[in-house]
Amino acid sequence: MTSKQRILAACTGKPADHTPMTAWCFGFPAPEHLKWETNGRPVDYWYTKRLEHIHTLPQPWELEDDFKRAEAWLLVGIDDLLEVSVPWSTDPEVSVADSTLAPGAAGGDPNYPVLVREYQTPSGPIRHAIKKTDPEGPGWPMQPDCAPLFEDYNIPRAVQHAVTEPRHVDAIAHLFAPPGEAETQWFAERMAAMKAFADEKGVFTQAWSAFGMDAAVWLTGGEGAVMMSFETPAAFGRLIELINDTDAARTELAAATDGVDMVCQRGWYSSTDFWSPGLFDQYVFPHLERLTEIAHRSGKLFAYAMTTGVELLGPRLADAGVDVLYFIDPVQDHVSLEAAAKLAERITVVGGTNALTLQSGDPGRIRDEVRKAVDALAPTNRFILHAVDAVFPDTPWDSVECMIDAWREASGL
Repeated sequence: MTSKQRILAACTGKPADHTPMTAWCFGFPAPEHLKWETNGRPVDYWYTKRLEHIHTLPQPWELEDDFKRAEAWLLVGIDDLLEVSVPWSTDPEVSVADSTLAPGAAGGDPNYPVLVREYQTPSGPIRHAIKKTDPEGPGWPMQPDCAPLFEDYNIPRAVQHAVTEPRHVDAIAHLFAPPGEAETQWFAERMAAMKAFADEKGVFTQAWSAFGMDAAVWLTGGEGAVMMSFETPAAFGRLIELINDTDAARTELAAATDGVDMVCQRGWYSSTDFWSPGLFDQYVFPHLERLTEIAHRSGKLFAYAMTTGVELLGPRLADAGVDVLYFIDPVQDHVSLEAAAKLAERITVVGGTNALTLQSGDPGRIRDEVRKAVDALAPTNRFILHAVDAVFPDTPWDSVECMIDAWREASGL
């Protein structure tokens, strides 16, 4: 089987020649024997185009690098995926002004510079301010030199979130709008190049098209989102509708494009760490049903990324029509393999081991975690082994090799 055929089999519950294994790259330090150069520049860390539009990388990462990473992973037996982030548009009537407040300045922070971005929109102004902190170290994504609307750095570093009052909500419709002509053309050209490579190499392709509750938390903060849902539910509901209308348009574009095998939604901030099952059903579930219907109408699979609370909310994802769950995490979420196997009767589960386990460098722990996951979940035919969430700058290559060896042994390869 090709890698794509193996992944498709797992996503649809069909037998494969063996259990697939994948590994997302989030600044993974490339081993010497798999390194390459692009435009005369050594590529020291591996990333993915999934990060495009929402992260600033410390080095250029070209589409050619995505292809070379896939070839490198395939060479060692890992079933790599090509990924693309679906763009959105901004109302041309919006104007943006950036500034920086020095430490101790009025409206800023006593210890850090504060990056300020002020938007003038047809629905009124909004202001976004975040602390600028030092880089985390080699390989890690960088904090940009401005305050972008959507970025994980925004949440813990916020001085003022973009949406702090109900009157700010309507402005989001102008800042996060459905793809326009330029974005649609960009996506068509990107997918044409990706499809040519994927068809030649037999690689699976997935498009990230929906932010959902992640966008709400980026815009309002974790505590702000929860409090807004209680204190001003009408305004919060309106915010969720605006986000999901653009998510739906992005999903329509992805699902209708030749070469996309699966459409994916971020759900890192939609779990029980933030929301009760009742609030999940109110604010997430109906929009998720809408997105899965769009994908399935075009014959595409749909995946959802949630790393905590999956024993409780995983069945609701299956109820909404989700085909693939990223992730089953035995370390941070303490998911039992028995619960995961039960869930795999309805939805393909990805995970089974964790990046923290790889980071530990403990061969016995790595092998034990991999063997237990494969033994429990491979018989379901709806399992993909994966270190949750990704391999990072602090992931040792020796640990990745140990995981690969353990997977081969457990799979009888």
